[in-house]
Amino acid sequence: MASTLVLVVVFIFDLIAFGLAVAAEQKRSSAKIATHVKSNYCVYDSDISTGLGVGSFLFLMASQALIMMASRCLCCGRALLPGSSRAWAIVLFITCWVTFFVAEVCLLAGSVRNAYHTKYRTFLSENPPSCETLRKGVFGAGAAFIVFTGTVSELFYVSYSKADDGLLPQSRDTGIRMGSYR
Repeated sequence: MASTLVLVVVFIFDLIAFGLAVAAEQKRSSAKIATHVKSNYCVYDSDISTGLGVGSFLFLMASQALIMMASRCLCCGRALLPGSSRAWAIVLFITCWVTFFVAEVCLLAGSVRNAYHTKYRTFLSENPPSCETLRKGVFGAGAAFIVFTGTVSELFYVSYSKADDGLLPQSRDTGIRMGSYR
């Protein structure tokens, strides 16, 4: 039976990660052109979305770690009962890791790219300079994949729990028993 506590905690972690990713998307850095004596340069505003993206990254990682510890990462522990629950658990396990990886890449890449632009003022000879910012939708894509990851990971855990319940059926003994003869 799936642990309700694990499902609730994972849901809360995923919800926090989603909220932070949406906030990071809305608070992305923007740039303004400033002039200084003979040159123009870019000035970037606050770096808040980098922190929000990293926070979302960490909450999603904690959620994934919790699911994997609760299910013993599918590969450790005893064998699962054969049947549709085991098949679904394997498919959902792979899907869970793929969506998790995509979400983490979006969040990490968005945070790094956003942080790079806000830390450096670029003095350019161009008139006006090209002030690059993080492309719109990077954190949004991360948020969407957080939803996919959360849904798939919880379905994986439920399928895993169904396949892990009970004992494995005893195989028929075809060998010769070596018991004591009296």
